Amino acid sequence: MHIDQSILDKVNVWLSPLFDSQTQEAVKEMMTSSPKELEDSFYKNLEFGTGGMRGIMGPGTNRINKYTLGKATQGLSNYLKDVFKGQEIKVAIAYDCRNNSDTLAKTVADVFSANGIKVYLFSDLRPTPELSFAVRHLSCHAGIVLTASHNPPEYNGYKVYWQDGGQLVPPQDGEIIKVIEALEYDQINFNANENLIEYIDSEVDKAFLGASVEAATFNTPQEAKDALKIVFTPLHGTSVTLIPDLLENAGYSNVHIVAEQAAPNGNFPTVKSPNPEEPEALAMAIELANEVNADIVVGTDPDSDRLGVAVRNSQGVMTLLNGNQTMILMTHFLLEQWKKQGKITGQQFIGSTIVSTPMIMDLASEYGVNFKVGLTGFKWIAKMIVDFPELQFIGGGEESFGYMVGDFVRDKDAVTSTLLLCELAAQAKANASSLYQELLKLYVKYGFYKEYLISLTKKGMDGAQEIKQMMIDLREKPLKEIDGERVVMIEDYQSSTAKNMFTGEEEALTLPKSNVLIYYLEDGTKICARPSGTEPKIKFYFSVNSTLDKVEDAREVEASLDQKIRNIVQEMNLI
Repeated sequence: MHIDQSILDKVNVWLSPLFDSQTQEAVKEMMTSSPKELEDSFYKNLEFGTGGMRGIMGPGTNRINKYTLGKATQGLSNYLKDVFKGQEIKVAIAYDCRNNSDTLAKTVADVFSANGIKVYLFSDLRPTPELSFAVRHLSCHAGIVLTASHNPPEYNGYKVYWQDGGQLVPPQDGEIIKVIEALEYDQINFNANENLIEYIDSEVDKAFLGASVEAATFNTPQEAKDALKIVFTPLHGTSVTLIPDLLENAGYSNVHIVAEQAAPNGNFPTVKSPNPEEPEALAMAIELANEVNADIVVGTDPDSDRLGVAVRNSQGVMTLLNGNQTMILMTHFLLEQWKKQGKITGQQFIGSTIVSTPMIMDLASEYGVNFKVGLTGFKWIAKMIVDFPELQFIGGGEESFGYMVGDFVRDKDAVTSTLLLCELAAQAKANASSLYQELLKLYVKYGFYKEYLISLTKKGMDGAQEIKQMMIDLREKPLKEIDGERVVMIEDYQSSTAKNMFTGEEEALTLPKSNVLIYYLEDGTKICARPSGTEPKIKFYFSVNSTLDKVEDAREVEASLDQKIRNIVQEMNLI
């Protein structure tokens, strides 16, 4: 196959003595036996997306390796020293269970220390939310976590946090990218100053667990905690280092851990994907739940920022909840608890994203709190806390199974959210109800909202072009009617316009530009299209709704909503 000369020029750089012999040999092997892989490894540089820098491990500019991470860290070091002139700069580093995460984390620590920056490096794997907490707890200027979240085993990644404990947002992200892109590989300083690297563990664990218990417990009687049967699985990830201790500290002893998935393992041997969004990932946990007659199943992804939840439905069958449903349950519970304590004064807010369920806006209105909405990616919810210092943050989440309780962590936090869900479930059970019944009650009050996600994977350079064309078509040839319902409004976050399809009038959107399109239909249906910022995917989000007069009608109404989603998906040729 023909490979562009610009790609070959990059390849030749990686064959120079600047790179270690193992890397050079791997590149030579691709040149002779895998030209397509060579092209994909070098055709672009890894970029910061909604979740940082993430990619397949291996040699090349479009891969995760010591050189691409070294270059990113050198650039970040230069930027930190420029922004915080004259200060003792400190960073915290954590890593998850993925293959090579520990060695890559040490490489990152080496580069920071070589640049005179103090490093707090976790001595062993830890959940991502603890890194966010540690940044502020240790008064750091930045933080790094080595993780690829729930991606397949061949992936790893590099997430950057700023001194507020939240992920990078504009303008810092763009400024740092420019510094990194201006660097050459021979400018990376890998010569560690070990005196500047301090290993951290139990002291930060204790502080984090204490903050989690304080944020997520609400006077649940001990007998209610004892009565709740919990099944927990870390899916071979990092949460096993904290969640069992957290539940014990909070008084929950009736916990059953899926033994086959308890040990951290970057190959994730018992699942096709360690993604709690996918039903198969929780199959073993649900099997155990049926054996022990558990009330709730919680599974977390490898870096423990997302959680999947299963509860017993009205027929007693374990049923998976989606991210919007868990978000609604947790937000309502927090609002109700804050109201009981007399803490809602109108100076509080909850947050979510443009692709999440509209139902959360109804909760904010009902309880008299402010509602803030951001782009996809939890960094935008964390940014709300910085942007509105006059308001108290109660909680917030997104459809992709992430939630944040309070502001002591500035990223999605499956650790604290697990405890919050157990509090909710324990109190519901004590009142002869359940999580599922509580959800149905909310649907009766606010309307039955049903969401669905389709994620289409399009790998490599050709896939990227295909995704680009799909978005062009949706913009330039907009659908006027879907499933018999007219399109009322189209929001285009790339052009920052909201167009009324009846009148042709346009309004400006105030959120930052992003490659996202949202169609609104006459009956309140919402359809969103968005390329992923961290994976070779394009995602379609669907939200439909109907009234629910009484709990007993839930199955019939849900079936009708499911059929509506199927009709839309078929009409849009997404199956």
